[in-house]
Amino acid sequence: MYYVETKHAIQMHLSMLGFLTQATMRLTRYTDYAIRVMIYLGYREGHLCSIREIADAFSISQNHLMKVVQDLAAAGFIDTIRGRGGGIRMATPAVEINLGQLLRHTEDITDLLPCSDCIVGRGCGMPKILSEATAAFVAVFDRYTVADLLRQKEILHALLSARLSGSDASFASVNAKAL
Repeated sequence: MYYVETKHAIQMHLSMLGFLTQATMRLTRYTDYAIRVMIYLGYREGHLCSIREIADAFSISQNHLMKVVQDLAAAGFIDTIRGRGGGIRMATPAVEINLGQLLRHTEDITDLLPCSDCIVGRGCGMPKILSEATAAFVAVFDRYTVADLLRQKEILHALLSARLSGSDASFASVNAKAL
């Protein structure tokens, strides 16, 4: 079993019974945006942030983020302050926000393959194996918090500052250095 990280997903490839299945576990864009919101709020800890500010920092749709932010607030991951001078912030310190809990909240966690429609599903061992693989995938996230995503503060600062200043050349330069 091995993991391959891509831009918008983490793919999990399982080598079973001598053949490689291309069953892919993907995080949805919704989860991607939720994680980005939490990273940004952790980066700006102690400050109120706007949805527009986060959307600009990551070059993503403000409308999509509004839905994600509303959901994160309803679930208690973030606080929202309405009115002039309002904004959003993490409801608890980054070290207390478990990525596994965030993942379970934003994803419909299902097994890698739906075996319910398979004619031999009840008699074969694959459903148990797939369920175990899914649990292992989620267990990795259970070991980390939002604080773990913020460990390289200097790089995050350089990347986000470059994005917010609108300097794509500066962003590309910092991004190349980070790799």
